[in-house]
Amino acid sequence: MPKIKIVPSILSANQHKLQEEIKDIEDYSDLLQVDIMDNKFVPNITQQAELLKKFSTKVPLDMHLMVKEPTQEYIKTFINANKKLKIKNITIHYEACKNPEKILDFIKKNGIIPCVAISPKTPLDKIKKFLDKVDMVLIMTVEPGFSGQKFIESCMEKVRELRRLKPDLDIEVDGGINDKTAPIAVKAGANILVVSSFIFKSKNKAGAIKRIMDSITNFSEQKYIN
Repeated sequence: MPKIKIVPSILSANQHKLQEEIKDIEDYSDLLQVDIMDNKFVPNITQQAELLKKFSTKVPLDMHLMVKEPTQEYIKTFINANKKLKIKNITIHYEACKNPEKILDFIKKNGIIPCVAISPKTPLDKIKKFLDKVDMVLIMTVEPGFSGQKFIESCMEKVRELRRLKPDLDIEVDGGINDKTAPIAVKAGANILVVSSFIFKSKNKAGAIKRIMDSITNFSEQKYIN
C-alpha cells in the first residue's frame, strides 16, 4: 500500500487567523486540503478562488471541489489565483459532473493530479471506468458539505474493494477522521487521511496529528504481534 499521509483540511480552521492556523500544522502535514463549496452541489458555501490569495504555505494543496459542474474556466481561476502556492491535486465529485472524464483530462493537462470523489451513497461501480484516469480516489466518509460529522464506517467496504482493484492507488478518506477512526480507515486500505475538526478544534494541533499517527502505528504493531 502507498505511504500513509495526513492531510489537514482548513475547513475547520479559524478563518480570521487562517495563516496562523496553517503555520501551526504545516511542518506535520503531507498535504493541505482546501474545500470549495458552491451552495448548489452541497448546502454550504465557501470563498472561491479568492481564498487562495489569503494565505501562504510550503505544503502542496489538495483542492476538493464540492461544486456542481466545475468548468475548465472555473478550475483555471484556482490555478491562476496564487502562483506562490503549489496545487498538487484537484478532486471533483462524480455526482456533480455530467462529463467527469473531460474535466479530469483538463486537470491533468495543466500539470495537476486529477482525482475523483464519491459520496457515501454512491457505489464504487459508478467510477470504475474512470480509475485509469485518476491518481487518487476520495471516498467520502460523511455527507459532503459540513465538517464535524460522524464517520460512516460502512463506507470502508468501498475502500476495501478499491484497494483490491488498485493495490497502488492513492485512496483518500474524508469525514470524521480522528485517532479512533484513522486505524479503521487504514486497515480497510486508505492511505490518505483528511482530518479537519480533530486537528483544528484541538488546543495542540500538532499533538492531534501525532495522536492520529500514533494510533495507526499502535494498531499496526498490535496486528503484527497478534
